[in-house]
Amino acid sequence: MRTIPLRQALREAMEEEMRRDESIFLMGEEVAQYNGAYKVSQGMLDEFGPKRVIDTPIAELGFSAIAVGAAMNNTRPIVEFMTWNFAELAIDQVVNHAAKILSMSGGQFGCPIVFRGPNGSAGQLAAQHSSAFENWYANIPGLKVISTINPYDAKGLMKSAIRDNDPVVFMESETAYGEMGEVPEEEYLVPIGKADVKRQGTDVTIVSYNKMMKVVHAVADELAKENIHAEIIDLRTIRPLDWHTIVESVKKTNRLVIVEEQWPFGSVGAEIAYRIQKEAFDYLDAPVRRIASADTNMHYAPNLVAGFLPDVPRTVKIVKEVMYMTK
Repeated sequence: MRTIPLRQALREAMEEEMRRDESIFLMGEEVAQYNGAYKVSQGMLDEFGPKRVIDTPIAELGFSAIAVGAAMNNTRPIVEFMTWNFAELAIDQVVNHAAKILSMSGGQFGCPIVFRGPNGSAGQLAAQHSSAFENWYANIPGLKVISTINPYDAKGLMKSAIRDNDPVVFMESETAYGEMGEVPEEEYLVPIGKADVKRQGTDVTIVSYNKMMKVVHAVADELAKENIHAEIIDLRTIRPLDWHTIVESVKKTNRLVIVEEQWPFGSVGAEIAYRIQKEAFDYLDAPVRRIASADTNMHYAPNLVAGFLPDVPRTVKIVKEVMYMTK
């Protein structure tokens, strides 16, 4: 199987779907002439032309509103935000219109649309460009939320998202577009709402998603040196969330650690911890633990950036605390 970067996997997904369905188009800042801020849409203008790969002004609320209206009228837009930090300006269209129009119209209007772009920290970009928003959008009925950096998963999930009849929020990472992975040349889909067990284990379940998956894989390697075998679950989809896979894993390992880039208050990890203690409490041999970003704004200095995000040493320490704790 060939190995390609994340940006190419995403591009192939969009190209294949646009060749299949002429109602699909891409719009956003710099997606056409500049080939995308992160070169995800490179070459797409040449193939599909300016009516289907559309450069927009720096006006997230405006072009998101155009896309939502288009989706309500039998097209399937893909909207690229240069970063989800900028998408706050378009949140009215995503939350109040795309997510709600199906129920508000009594089923008369759907909104098959994909909102996509990089999310979370990208290093020294300071407070206004470093937020992770999965929990914001996952809180909204009517939206589906995907968050992944794995090229295989990203391509299959993007194709599923484009074909879905509901609005999908697709969150990537600025620091992961060069992430390499095996992706088949033949067509495939990855189902929305299904987590993936990336590594089998018997001693502790570690749940994560997006670029924190790189941290938990490194953590599992360190733990294996001490004969601690971690089972790693990549959520891939935040809403709908695959509770069955997590619960069954916890029943096997009896311990759960959640690693995420979110701020801790009201995070995805907080919801998972609640559900597991509700549905699998009798199987737990230790309290559920979670590692999140610092409960503060990220600053510019490299030492503060490093201290903000979950890392391998802190995660290893917490997993060991969970391992050596009994009821």
